[in-house]
Amino acid sequence: MTENVRIGRARSTAPDLPELMGRVALGDQQAFIGVFEAVSGPVLGLVRTVLRDPAQSEEVAQEVLVEVWRTAARYQPARGSVMTWVLTLAHRRAVDRVRSEQASSDREKRVALLDHTPAYDEVVEQVESRLEREQVRRCLRGLTELQRQSVTLAYYRGLSYREVAELLATPLGTVKARMRDGLIRLRDCLGVGV
Repeated sequence: MTENVRIGRARSTAPDLPELMGRVALGDQQAFIGVFEAVSGPVLGLVRTVLRDPAQSEEVAQEVLVEVWRTAARYQPARGSVMTWVLTLAHRRAVDRVRSEQASSDREKRVALLDHTPAYDEVVEQVESRLEREQVRRCLRGLTELQRQSVTLAYYRGLSYREVAELLATPLGTVKARMRDGLIRLRDCLGVGV
């Protein structure tokens, strides 16, 4: 498939895009003008559909065209047309811009959250948590065996009263009463207000 550069309305005898790209790869500025005229419109159109911001779209389109000039030697005709290659560069660059803008926005949000997050001392937090666990263990040791088993099965294993009663082979009413008494004793031991 050949890609011809059009001048005016009639087809000229101007070289096709792959030939122009070959000359651009050798540093031919006149050939680049032909490539530029052929691809700049589609590049800007594609970039605008991705970015939607006209100013950023023009900036990215310009970056793409500079990249075409700098990397023309990388174009391989066997892998596709010049237009496909250039539009692929444009799409990648536009998507990179979107990702960059999103990452920047996310960073700003994280920084804003950190500014409003109260500072805390991680070591103090760990020590307090450990002390609370030790106090709960000490208070659990102060319960009767049936109270401790009932509370442990219900609150640490998530079993219902009925499941606790079946597991301990104890009447449901007894389990409920022992659990209520155990929780009251835990509350008093831990110093938790009602």
